[in-house]
Amino acid sequence: MTPAPPRTDRGRLLLVLALAALVALFTATVPLLRDWFDLRVYYGSIDSWVHHGGRVYDYRVPGTPYGFTYPPFAAVAMLPMALLGLHAAIAAALLLNLAALAVVLRLLAGPDWRRHGWYGWALTACLLALFEPLRDTFSFGQVNLLLLALVLADATLLATGRGRLAGVGIGLAAAIKLTPALFIGLLLVAGRRRAAAVATAVALGATAFAAGVDPDASRFYWTEALWDTDRVGRLGYVSNQSVQGVLARLGEPDRVVWAVVVLLILGVWALRARRAAAAGDWTAAFALTGLAACLVSPITWVHHLVWLLPSFAVLVRAGRPGVAGALYAVLCTSVVWLWFDDASGVDGFLGSNTYAWITLGLLLWLPAGQPRPGLRTGSRSTSTTTAAPVPAAPAISPASVQTDPCPSGTAAATAGGVVTADRAGGAPSEPTASTFPADLKPQSRSERASSYTADPPPS
Repeated sequence: MTPAPPRTDRGRLLLVLALAALVALFTATVPLLRDWFDLRVYYGSIDSWVHHGGRVYDYRVPGTPYGFTYPPFAAVAMLPMALLGLHAAIAAALLLNLAALAVVLRLLAGPDWRRHGWYGWALTACLLALFEPLRDTFSFGQVNLLLLALVLADATLLATGRGRLAGVGIGLAAAIKLTPALFIGLLLVAGRRRAAAVATAVALGATAFAAGVDPDASRFYWTEALWDTDRVGRLGYVSNQSVQGVLARLGEPDRVVWAVVVLLILGVWALRARRAAAAGDWTAAFALTGLAACLVSPITWVHHLVWLLPSFAVLVRAGRPGVAGALYAVLCTSVVWLWFDDASGVDGFLGSNTYAWITLGLLLWLPAGQPRPGLRTGSRSTSTTTAAPVPAAPAISPASVQTDPCPSGTAAATAGGVVTADRAGGAPSEPTASTFPADLKPQSRSERASSYTADPPPS
């Protein structure tokens, strides 16, 4: 029998403090920090470019083969780091990620976010400290949360009938990193040609601006760096939870096979996303697009899976907090790292690709495109549908949907409800730099990085 949740503020405070202590114990005993590795790549590249006359894409973190791999506009956007010392840059990155996370939660919670109160948000914060992709985004100093916030801002504009302003966030995100460009495809399949045109114009404008700032860097990136996968990392590394990663661990190098699978995934995505958008369910449409982007990108390191967060909000809103909690809990376990050394055999095929299977399952079965009472599907679509109450933490609803206040309940259920729950697994404290070459082991068995991101890349 499940214990009744505390009903007094004092009891709730004690519960929150107890959970916070457990989370602190977990983070103190499991190797979590990556020493801001990706941020050091960004900072070193900008510092070399601005202060030492070096080229953005020539810089390498001392002692490693890893350097800047994002499009040129990303480097331009990071220029303010040239005014800061490394520690100040780390502090700024932490604050920016916290702000972006707050924006993401606010957008997913919808207009009823205040109903969740301090108790619901405190429980959510505890869960967030466990979610592996989110944890790695912070500890690597990554940019995924910032991009997710930009994209969800457009989702909110579309859901609240302000579609004429939509597209800017997606365009900026696509200029910083290539993966979000799939959201322009979503606007096209949803028939939002104006928003798609705005997003495309912003992305091309930002790219052109970067070319004006440093023509040589732009020329090198678009003609050489973009096509050099060795700059990003080894495709078969266990942290790569994309379709390409699954095939690489199977020893299947044929790009034709990968292309066929990608086309099938994009076909499913287009059908489901279009149906969701037609029903005015923009949060589900954007969630499906994030899932598809993670699967079709050549490299999707574990920390890239913050794009799955909207899917948990959709599940909770659809009255499936149990499913959301279970899947979320798995994404907190770092289970894929059990096959860090050897991903062969049936167990390796199933276990080392666990996060990829979750992503694929959500793409296929995420509740989406189901009209709800009070939802209009025109350009001014809004929704008054309420989500099923979610235990323990605030239930996050789509930008176009309002959610009921969440009572209290299990942490797992909460995680699902808040498109940002947390994880439970641990990962090493090593660089994130994408995959390490086959002959270079990033860390020992005892301290495996939970998400090597061969990333500062554009994947």
